Amino acid sequence: MTAKNLDSKGRFRAKTIGFRVSPEEDQLINSAVALSGLTKQDYIVKRLLCRDVVVQGNPRVYKALKNQLAEVLSELKRIENGSAVDDELLSTIQLIGATLNGLKGDRGRPTKEK
Repeated sequence: MTAKNLDSKGRFRAKTIGFRVSPEEDQLINSAVALSGLTKQDYIVKRLLCRDVVVQGNPRVYKALKNQLAEVLSELKRIENGSAVDDELLSTIQLIGATLNGLKGDRGRPTKEK
């Protein structure tokens, strides 16, 4: 028999929760998870329980920021008229901005995402 896999607080997580999302929602969730530096499970649990997501600056977060900014840039180049910007792109830009402002402003202190 194998040992129980406990989380950081010593809890055994034996329950599984699953739900369906649209491709657009999946992309937004994956972007937010990548920018947080957390695992998808930890990110979703924190958000569902209305807890702050604290972003720690590390190479994974910086790489995710770089990749997200590259995607935003290519999307903005594609758009000719500012009115064609969709809500998903705007929310991604806001999330990137909040993450960058927190990382820039508090050098060493974690960024909180609301």
